[in-house]
Amino acid sequence: MNATPAPANPVSVPATHHEVQLAARPEGPLTVDHFRLTEAPVPVPGPGQVLVRNRLMSVTAVMRTLMRDDVELPMPSYAPGEALWGPAIGEVISAPANGPRPGDLVAHRLGWREYAVLDAAGAEPLDLDALPDPVAHLSQGFTAWLGVVRAAEVRPGDTVFVSGAAGGVGSLAGQFARLHGAGRVIGSTSTRRKATHLVDELGYDAVVLRTEGGIEDQLRAVAPEGLDAVFDNVGGEQLRAAVALARRGARIALVGGLSGQVGGESGALVEMDTLALISRGITLRGIAAADHLDALPEWREEFGRALREGTVTVPHTTLPGIGQAPRALCELLAGRHIGAVLVEL
Repeated sequence: MNATPAPANPVSVPATHHEVQLAARPEGPLTVDHFRLTEAPVPVPGPGQVLVRNRLMSVTAVMRTLMRDDVELPMPSYAPGEALWGPAIGEVISAPANGPRPGDLVAHRLGWREYAVLDAAGAEPLDLDALPDPVAHLSQGFTAWLGVVRAAEVRPGDTVFVSGAAGGVGSLAGQFARLHGAGRVIGSTSTRRKATHLVDELGYDAVVLRTEGGIEDQLRAVAPEGLDAVFDNVGGEQLRAAVALARRGARIALVGGLSGQVGGESGALVEMDTLALISRGITLRGIAAADHLDALPEWREEFGRALREGTVTVPHTTLPGIGQAPRALCELLAGRHIGAVLVEL
């Protein structure tokens, strides 16, 4: 993708386009039957607005949580009968004179549809000088970086555990931990195929398998001296095991709740001994990107440099066509892929 392509001829805009709606709120596992692919009129931009043709969108685990009607998140939930939303990259088709130029690529939050209308101020130009790979702009790299740097405070020589290490967040968190001097990086995942990829391609030293039971025993075997820092994407049994292995003064970043999100639950409950946390001086810190926007310039500079130097990559799988978006989200929640899951529109 080029940040500022210059089309030779005006782009023909169709009268209708496709969008994906939530057909019904799911109870239990998410399936493609919970979605509806519909045809709708292409939206018409008003004064100060931009029309974009979406080219790439991402799906993330939090989208399953947003399908509930009792979401307690700082973002709106999805409603049956309405198009979903999420991160996307679009090509500007038309724009006001003082806005982005036709042909520019912009990042925005109106994915799950082929065309979208945005306020010009909300159409963020894609800066490929800062982040040279368009996929990086749809990654969850900022969340991964915050968990490693601000919440877990990874330090040189640390033994670090990343739960859910093969997902879009975890696959970057392990790399950022190594970048910040971690001496040993351990991950958890669901299959031996993914475990092999984490070790051979992403620099993990060891991996434990949640599908083989006994997470705490597996962790003890690969981290006999305990954990200095934890990046927790999962909650539940895996967080409990990490706390049991945490050394005195360990820092634990609470980043996600996949053990609850996958099934659509409202939480990822875990029982732990608070006296043990106190006596060992263990810190648990929940972190949300919206509370740390001041860190964006530092993250962008570090992430971009690492991408250019090849010290960090963005693992991802891309499915073609908006009609594949429901399957993409279902497969992400089922743990079918490594890294980010994207849809090319």
